[in-house]
Amino acid sequence: MANLLVVEDEEKIGQLLVSALEANGHRVTWRHTGTEALDSVHRGSFDLALLDLGLPDVDGIDVCRELKRRQPDCVVVVLTARRDEMDVVEGLESGADDYLTKPFRMTELLARVRAHLRRSSAGQFVSGTFRSGDLTLDPTSRRCLVGDTEVALRPKEFDLLARLASEPGRAVTREALMDDVWDRNWFGSTKTLDVHVAAVRRKLQNAAEAMEPPGHVPQINTLRSHGYRLDADPAPAG
Repeated sequence: MANLLVVEDEEKIGQLLVSALEANGHRVTWRHTGTEALDSVHRGSFDLALLDLGLPDVDGIDVCRELKRRQPDCVVVVLTARRDEMDVVEGLESGADDYLTKPFRMTELLARVRAHLRRSSAGQFVSGTFRSGDLTLDPTSRRCLVGDTEVALRPKEFDLLARLASEPGRAVTREALMDDVWDRNWFGSTKTLDVHVAAVRRKLQNAAEAMEPPGHVPQINTLRSHGYRLDADPAPAG
């Protein structure tokens, strides 16, 4: 049984969400505004939040950022009527793990919730500590280091990097990444994958550039219409 937070100001949608989630065995807290939602986050912990972006008091993007700051391990799925691609990307870059555009099918939403609540273990991808250039990835402690600096990766970002690191230098299809990191029965947009890849690239590169002298990390290369490949570097000289 998971502890879920629903942040939705539309009464009918909120009632449907609460009813469906409770019927699937979850504990559900429903809040109508961003302020109420953040107050609940302050008082208790949640495994997953369904967050409407169009709230009456605070922009849902800001709520998402603050929620992830307070509870980094809480999965956030944004619900939005905004269909513009930049709005979706902004939501994901604010810390959301996934999104659904309204109107959505309840069966799809429940499938997404189930997928996200399955705790993936990066240990199934990487056997032992992975090192490449100045990058160290330890699946046992779920730590990512560039040099001596720990890089704060969100859970799916860590799992994505670990999956690519399990086959360095080999092409991994988009379908394989979605199956392994998200869920084998996933259906819907894979834009989530692209945003997570971009975030991992940015965090690793920023950490490498902050080293003195600048460090080196493996590159995640895009293979158009296919997937991604992690090009590993030799370990830095001791």
